[in-house]
Amino acid sequence: MPIILFDIDGTLVRTGGAGKFAMELALTTAFGVTELRDEVKYSGRTDVAISRDLLRVHGVDPTLENQTKLRDEYLSHLPGSLMSKGGEVCPGVPELLASLAGKSGVVLGLLTGNVRAGAQHKLGYFQLWDFFRCGGFGDDHYDRDDVARSALAGARAHVGRDVDPSDVWVIGDTPLDVSCARAIGANAVAVATGWHSVEELAGCAPDLIFSNLSDHSELLAAWG
Repeated sequence: MPIILFDIDGTLVRTGGAGKFAMELALTTAFGVTELRDEVKYSGRTDVAISRDLLRVHGVDPTLENQTKLRDEYLSHLPGSLMSKGGEVCPGVPELLASLAGKSGVVLGLLTGNVRAGAQHKLGYFQLWDFFRCGGFGDDHYDRDDVARSALAGARAHVGRDVDPSDVWVIGDTPLDVSCARAIGANAVAVATGWHSVEELAGCAPDLIFSNLSDHSELLAAWG
């Protein structure tokens, strides 16, 4: 039984920077930050790690209370940010999900640095949320590998039995997606629809690599 875990940003959808915009707006509305510094990396990281670093860089004590306050403010701004930025579903994604959703024995899940509520906002906006049955999210984990472990545990809970990691496929657009797949013994599929080129992703030695998911025949063959 293949268990297929998708990253969100840059893999399933491109939000036009809606998440970053909402997070930085939250810094202003929650903490009065007026001069934003572009020193924090977002790509492939978890929301809690991003929020912790944003607070620190902008001179706010990154206590758990302040991180929670920033998260809640971010979530309040995210729906409006998604609407204003527009964004798009990545090429081939709707067709791939539709073909997998109709197959018995296939489990579709998420492995994302987004907090769960943020993931639901983003995928709900693009009408993709209902495809997924389990997942690992960035609510409690600073390290992407820990999100992968959480996603694997969630998949086991969903199917009600142990899961062989060799039956798990992680699809993502960053080197961190590849490395977190390896951390749980899963297969890694890299897709260059985010910020990283095919050449850069190839250097991480994924099992499969694509410029986008428009032609997913090779994936369907690998999953039987």
